[in-house]
Amino acid sequence: MSLEDRKWQEHEQSIRRLLVDLGEEPTRDGLEKTPQRFLRSLQFLTSGYQKNVAEILQQALFDVDYQDMVVVHSIEFYSLCEHHLLPFYGKVHVGYIPNQKVVGLSKIPRLVDAFARRLQVQERMTRQIAETMQMVLQPQGVGVVMEAFHFCMMMRGVEKQDSFTSTSCMQGVFQKPETRQEFLYLVHSKTKSF
Repeated sequence: MSLEDRKWQEHEQSIRRLLVDLGEEPTRDGLEKTPQRFLRSLQFLTSGYQKNVAEILQQALFDVDYQDMVVVHSIEFYSLCEHHLLPFYGKVHVGYIPNQKVVGLSKIPRLVDAFARRLQVQERMTRQIAETMQMVLQPQGVGVVMEAFHFCMMMRGVEKQDSFTSTSCMQGVFQKPETRQEFLYLVHSKTKSF
């Protein structure tokens, strides 16, 4: 048996012991395979650690003479709060003003997923997305706004189901009031014409 297999079995045993300590019977039908399912789920939910975030963007950089704002709206994400291991979820809006290079649009949601699939806090994740975009694309500026519901506030603690948290990170020209205002207007504009 490999070291990795032994570690996996140890983790399964730990989860079974935890279920017993919680007052459950881990051998009953509904819980018999829960340790394995939980570990596979946790592997997926933290798979972002295995992603090279710079490489995600570098795979699709194109030389384009475009100097106006590009905004990708409402990228849904799901993450785990590092404080309680409870989910938080919501939408991310990412904008940038190119400097001779644009990135394939699908790479921005992939970048969001790479950071979301880690143990996170919303504030850090917002900054990580902006800083990675700025580092790899070297645009004139980047803006990121994130809006999220946190189960650690909804299911426990203060138990406020309707409150959500907004965070933002502005880099480069997005720190100028007029650029920030344009970006925030586009982010909060709900009108879509197709």
